[in-house]
Amino acid sequence: MHYLECGDKKNPVILLLHGFPELSFSWRKIMKPLSNLGYFVLAPDLRGYGFTTGSDNTFMDDPQEFSMPNLVTDIISFLNKLKIKNVSCLIGHDFGSFLAGWCSVIRTDIFNSIIHMSAPFTGPCEINDNIKSLTEKKKYMMSSLKKLKPPRKHYQFYYSTKYANEDMMNCKQGLRNFLRSYYYMKSGDWPKNKPKPLKSMSGKQLSVLPTYYIMNYKKTIAQDVDVKFHVKDYIHNCDWLTESELNVYHQMYKRTGFQGGLNWYRCMTSPYFINQLKTFSGKKIKIPATFISGNKDWGIYQNYNAIKLMKKHYINFFDSQFIKNAGHWVQQENHLETLKKVQVFLDITS
Repeated sequence: MHYLECGDKKNPVILLLHGFPELSFSWRKIMKPLSNLGYFVLAPDLRGYGFTTGSDNTFMDDPQEFSMPNLVTDIISFLNKLKIKNVSCLIGHDFGSFLAGWCSVIRTDIFNSIIHMSAPFTGPCEINDNIKSLTEKKKYMMSSLKKLKPPRKHYQFYYSTKYANEDMMNCKQGLRNFLRSYYYMKSGDWPKNKPKPLKSMSGKQLSVLPTYYIMNYKKTIAQDVDVKFHVKDYIHNCDWLTESELNVYHQMYKRTGFQGGLNWYRCMTSPYFINQLKTFSGKKIKIPATFISGNKDWGIYQNYNAIKLMKKHYINFFDSQFIKNAGHWVQQENHLETLKKVQVFLDITS
């Protein structure tokens, strides 16, 4: 497991978990400032990503190694290897937020507090759900979206297909331009990001989400985020991600592809793997928790009542914090305001 570290190893630990399509590099703007607060800060490339090796990053028949229990085991093994028995604060962004949530559910003895970023952690399915009922829910969502005019599809189910990686790696606009457009469209800089809560999970309600979430049925993700702009305009309007920073992502994904990260989605959308986790249904998490996101992030609302559902799982949940004019990549788009929110939470809970 490849990781970045910053600070004195004798200090309390902060562990940072990235999302998709990101890397440990995604925490570059807040690692040093967090260490200056008196913490030892760690940010690994998670299973299937970056320089971390040892996983099967192909579209294998059984993606079991990318299931949540195994991903939590990765984190525990990583900490054990570094002889770390306690983490002062666990911070997860995007898919890393879900992993952080499951870490707090499964190993409450290790993590003292938790911050979810950009993706609310909605916890396990209901205890009475089974594979059959979960399969029916999945079919209903896919069917209701397909019946829309024009027909749509959910990005998570698309990411779970065997052709998603190929679509991104060999898209018409090229990998670098795809990444540039993807990061831009999900940021606060894209003028069409004006999120609002959904009233249900019906196809009609979901259709208000941008096409990077609820895609056009006949298009690939690369086609749905193919924004037409000149590079110089992008640099002017999206200064939180420089060309040299974009190059880090481009070179890494050019080398690894996306399938390792996409295998997480395959488990996330699988009724079988979802059903495995219902043993934790109803469990209350005692450690302090909060949620930080950009106020222009549709990810907050892609699931109906997600923040309310997240609060149900925590006994000691602090008010959610929303950063103005930031989108999905909140710790990169506005790292100074993000740091302020994190520091307040750390000061209260440490």
